[in-house]
Amino acid sequence: MGKKDAARAPVEEYRKQIGKQDYKKTKSALKLMRLKAEAKKSAPGIRDVFLVVLAILVLVLCVYAFFYLNLSTELDLDLDLD
Repeated sequence: MGKKDAARAPVEEYRKQIGKQDYKKTKSALKLMRLKAEAKKSAPGIRDVFLVVLAILVLVLCVYAFFYLNLSTELDLDLDLD
């Protein structure tokens, strides 16, 4: 019985050390993955920024076209009256 206990003790200690190291690697890898996921969720994507800028440009273009068309028709009416 003494031989079996003596032979198992170093092997079990080695397995415990490997298990601790694997746990540490896994824990740090999970932490990095979690941080990347949070950064991805919280940071605005390029697509979102592009859509907002495009929407603002379309709105400005519509307002410009509205005023341009209204002013150009008034100018044409003034020319026809003379």
